[in-house]
Amino acid sequence: MQMEQLVALCKRRGFLFQSSEIYGGLNGFWDYGPLGVLLKKNVKDAWWRDMVVGHNEMKRQTGAPGLYEMTGLDCTIIMHPQIWKCSGHYDLFHDDMVDCRESKKRYRYDHVQGRAVTYQGKTIFVTTMETEKTQDALEQAALRFFGIRKKDAGNLAWDGSITAISQLADLSNVLAPDAKTVGTLTEPREFNLMFKTVIGALGGEEDSAFLRPETAQGIFVNFKNVCDSTRVKIPFGIAQIGKSFRNEITPRNFTFRSREFEQMEIEFFCHPSESEKWYQYWRDRRFQWYVDLGLAGDRLRLRDHEKDELSHYSCGTADVEYQYPFLPEGEFGELEGIAHRGDFDLRSHMEGKLVRDGNGLAPELDANGQPKHRGSGKDLSYYDEATRERFIPHVIEPSAGADRATLAFLCEAYHVDQVPNDKGEPTERVSLKFHPRLAPIKAAVFPLVKKDGMPEIAVEIYGELKKNFSAFYDDKGAVGRRYRRQDEIGTPYCITVDGQTVQDGTVTIRDRDSLEQWRVKKEAIVEELRERTT
Repeated sequence: MQMEQLVALCKRRGFLFQSSEIYGGLNGFWDYGPLGVLLKKNVKDAWWRDMVVGHNEMKRQTGAPGLYEMTGLDCTIIMHPQIWKCSGHYDLFHDDMVDCRESKKRYRYDHVQGRAVTYQGKTIFVTTMETEKTQDALEQAALRFFGIRKKDAGNLAWDGSITAISQLADLSNVLAPDAKTVGTLTEPREFNLMFKTVIGALGGEEDSAFLRPETAQGIFVNFKNVCDSTRVKIPFGIAQIGKSFRNEITPRNFTFRSREFEQMEIEFFCHPSESEKWYQYWRDRRFQWYVDLGLAGDRLRLRDHEKDELSHYSCGTADVEYQYPFLPEGEFGELEGIAHRGDFDLRSHMEGKLVRDGNGLAPELDANGQPKHRGSGKDLSYYDEATRERFIPHVIEPSAGADRATLAFLCEAYHVDQVPNDKGEPTERVSLKFHPRLAPIKAAVFPLVKKDGMPEIAVEIYGELKKNFSAFYDDKGAVGRRYRRQDEIGTPYCITVDGQTVQDGTVTIRDRDSLEQWRVKKEAIVEELRERTT
């Protein structure tokens, strides 16, 4: 599948639109259309149902290490700025960037990639921001720079493999992606990814705050509130779904890397002695969730981080990764991270920003030997009444992107096959083969013709379905074309009211994937679909 085909379908059918499109758009921001908002809501609802509401059933199925509870929070997007200083985001949450003095564009240092090329004795390092057909994009840039035609591309001598410019010792011979001359890139410098704002109508610099770059910190600072206001006992988890914001230097690849996005996160608190088995449990369980909803096969994998990849606080991290079609062949993109965070977060909000030294984690000190960023001073330890033990819990964090998950399900669902048309001739059919739980529309209702009482019966059935599912009514065009329209938006079942319905009260149900058709009594439709879509 070409990514352009999916992007075009998302626009045409109302899944996703460029934000502020009528004003030229805003890079890194996307709007979900009528079908897209249903799809994303179904992804979030499935996650909340499986991870929070239905966790006891999941425990029995997966053999969790012991009884546990799950609860939820909905924290504010803007929080006290000291939170981000103690968490490390204020000092560490940045990417290196480079600017092009010629085009006035800014790029993330490790995202600009290229390759050395020589023509008539002159060698440059040509670059691109493309991730699909990268070598083709590099070749086009080299042809433009040297002023030669496509038919003479064989005279270009390429050296080495495609690599990021962050691996180069010198940028003076680099041709920036949108430049006409070499040596226009600045030296890399740090760029903080948090969106800054001001609280209060008359607020000044001392009233600065930030839009949250992640949802996790709201859970950590409410840990004591949850313990004191509920009857949850360790081990237990707190879940949250919400918007986060990162001022990405170069947002790209459709919704994969955006400046505004939604996260589905769990912070699971457990005893330090049991944290390793809980980490393995959540690592395996989160991977299986994607498999169960249709992301199976070679395009999905679970990858453990190497030691040099781990964050300074991490005791272990694994990524659920998906082979998105916009990535170079063989490459995977992160779908979800499952991290063993130890006691880093709760301790940070007690003591101040922590760093790793020879003895483990300790508060970072300023030039005067004082804590650089002070914590709350509150006691965020946990007292176990049964064992009379007080300890700082360890945390396992499964952190998923709702937008990345939605995009992965869209990519996986996209299929093109050959089916017979109304005349029995083979024709190309585009369909989105969503798992029924995720499909934006669960069923469509068609009267075969607009007469003989069929529309009235179809409208009645449609009304009953709408009480239970998202449904669609369509009476325009040949029934075969109506089937194709529903296939293209991923509707798993189509219900047709025909002449036999008028006689005996049965309708035809047609399956999107198998094309199988069967008849049921109209009174049994709701229960039939409930069994197949939940």
